[in-house]
Amino acid sequence: MPWYSYIPGRTNVCDPNNYTPVGSNPPNCPTSKLFLCAIQANDNSGHPIITCALICEIANALENRTESTNVKLRPTP
Repeated sequence: MPWYSYIPGRTNVCDPNNYTPVGSNPPNCPTSKLFLCAIQANDNSGHPIITCALICEIANALENRTESTNVKLRPTP
């Protein structure tokens, strides 16, 4: 599955238009894991398919400040 970088300054992590495709490897996300950096998801014409399971994974990662298989975090919004 491809990775998508979350566009800084956006406020809706559920909107596929708030992500930029970055390829098959996750982008470099600096330490201090506080904000969404990138997600791994199936592709729909250059946009991620954001499922209910992925939304829960994003929420858990942000709440616990811990990355997961499909969610990477960064220090700034």
